[in-house]
Amino acid sequence: RAREFRQLTLEAEAVAAFPYQPTGCRETYRMVVLRKNISVAQGEERLFDEIRDFFYLTNDRETPAAEVVFLANDRCNQENLIAQLKAGVGALQMPVDTLLSNWAYMVMAALAWTLKAWFALQLPETGRWATPHRREKDAVLRMEFKTFLNAFIRVPAQVVRTGRRLVFRLLAWNPWQHVFLRGVDACAGPLRC
Repeated sequence: RAREFRQLTLEAEAVAAFPYQPTGCRETYRMVVLRKNISVAQGEERLFDEIRDFFYLTNDRETPAAEVVFLANDRCNQENLIAQLKAGVGALQMPVDTLLSNWAYMVMAALAWTLKAWFALQLPETGRWATPHRREKDAVLRMEFKTFLNAFIRVPAQVVRTGRRLVFRLLAWNPWQHVFLRGVDACAGPLRC
């Protein structure tokens, strides 16, 4: 407040629902509206109240309106997932001229994204360091694909054959190396099927 930043404070919320039929549709849907009354202040002075409306379109007529809002907000990471598939992996680019080839490209890019999520979910979070391991696991799970690519895939390594074994030497360090090695140990064990 002393530096007079603009501060938003939620004063009240109201939820309402009504039937809605889009033009050109035969079916009627349920529109749930969440109205937020937000107080805007700058420094010590209250400037004005701002009203924001959020609309949720659903075909679920049984669930209470407030619960529909909570269910929709629980799924809010979908926009981030779509943005990452679009910009990070490039899954929504259409590099080839045929539909089947573009479909194959999209599936391969989505599999790369799935590999990232699978690696994050394989990270163990037990034992003495469970809390920091859980934070690292969540960070890898939410990580942008390009960051994951640079931290876990594009790792410079030297492969040396000595005697009857292969030795992999990491030639560079990055802040995610301990997480990478923990993930390698988890993947080296027996798979749970």
